[in-house]
Amino acid sequence: MARLDLDDLPPKIAAQLTQLSAGEELLLVQHGAVVGRLTALPVSAPPAPPPIPPEQEVREVFETFRAAIEDEF
Repeated sequence: MARLDLDDLPPKIAAQLTQLSAGEELLLVQHGAVVGRLTALPVSAPPAPPPIPPEQEVREVFETFRAAIEDEF
């Protein structure tokens, strides 16, 4: 799937794209001819990260704490 960063577009175009409702279509026209069609999809929440086992979480907290202490002294 191609990806387009809205920050790279002129503000007017980025605003028009973000204001599309789910199912709404936007025609892409060049020299009076339709060259493409975009259909807005409903925004879905990103998938939740898999749960971290408690042992790994404790290890990460300890490593972060240890690194902070070592940086301090």
